[in-house]
Amino acid sequence: MELNIRKLKQSDLTFIKEWWKAWPEWTAPANDFLPDTGVVVESNNKPVFAGFIYLTNAKVALLEWIISDPEYKDNRKEALELLITGAEDIIKELGYKYSFSICRHKSLVETHRKLGWVVDDKPSHELVKILK
Repeated sequence: MELNIRKLKQSDLTFIKEWWKAWPEWTAPANDFLPDTGVVVESNNKPVFAGFIYLTNAKVALLEWIISDPEYKDNRKEALELLITGAEDIIKELGYKYSFSICRHKSLVETHRKLGWVVDDKPSHELVKILK
């Protein structure tokens, strides 16, 4: 299986939204909640993983909303590692010093840890408020 990574295109939201529907434990964020920046990992030119990069006015960028094609079974760990390291490369190229992420999925946390991320093992909560 050949894996490659590319920058996210807005047209990718079509299949990404379908992936979210297929994972019943996750709720897709609204399109206007998602940034324009992100990465997509492809296996043999078929998208299999995606993640979004939020850019801030500090030296930190957030890697969030990592999602995958639930039907993709081959090389999942390798594809996830490529997504994270590829996002790190983009974040560095853009001049950011830190990458930050919030996740609850155990294998996602362990993959970050394997790739050298500092993991706070205390439970955390995501807090969001829609400002009208």
